[in-house]
Amino acid sequence: MIRTILVLGAIILFLILTIPVLIVFHFLHGKYPEKIDLISLRMIQWILRVALFLSGTKLTVLGEENVPKDRPVVYIGNHTSYYDVVIGYTRVPGPTGFVTKDSMSKIPLLNLWMLRGKCVFLNRDNVKEGLKSILAAIAEVKEGISIYIFPEGTRNKTPDTFMDFKEGSFKIPEKSGAPIIPVTFVNSHAIYEDHKPFIRRAHVVVEYGKPIYMDTLDKETKKHMGTYVSGLLHETYEKNKAAYFS
Repeated sequence: MIRTILVLGAIILFLILTIPVLIVFHFLHGKYPEKIDLISLRMIQWILRVALFLSGTKLTVLGEENVPKDRPVVYIGNHTSYYDVVIGYTRVPGPTGFVTKDSMSKIPLLNLWMLRGKCVFLNRDNVKEGLKSILAAIAEVKEGISIYIFPEGTRNKTPDTFMDFKEGSFKIPEKSGAPIIPVTFVNSHAIYEDHKPFIRRAHVVVEYGKPIYMDTLDKETKKHMGTYVSGLLHETYEKNKAAYFS
């Protein structure tokens, strides 16, 4: 209970105290877009690192050298916890937006920081609106902003068995030309989802796979990118689960 109160308290305090910052950013962004975007990213990363610290989360990070630093990428990962977003955001080297459910856009103050963080809100129940969100994500990548997406579409409650990866997610790397970075999260659900509403100390392993360039793949693989990338992630998941949690 104490960890839960500390984490929520820290985030709420951050959201309230940074209201003046958001106002300043609003007026300065037009003149200094790159600087404001980078400052926004670093501020978001700072509060999320605080949340991880207060949660007592121990991280083991593998393969981070596989992430290109000189171009935008599309991170594609498995998803079992809210903390996948928290952990993922703290590790990105440059401006990165998450594709997230549109209900998050209704949370006051948090939604403003998510917009500052280049997040794209996705309506899963409306195909037309969902397509607009994918097109918005493609446009962001073309402008130099990386995108993080979880193709399972929602948090998976059975971590050892991945849900189907939605093929539409792969339109982002296909149309933008950005490489895919597979990201495998192991045991992130142990922080919160296994015993919500309580946050507990946990060890999480994150591994970044080698970049996948869709234009180098054969036609058949491109037609089934969800199955292909899901298979790579699941193989890494099983390897790290056996290595760190057996």
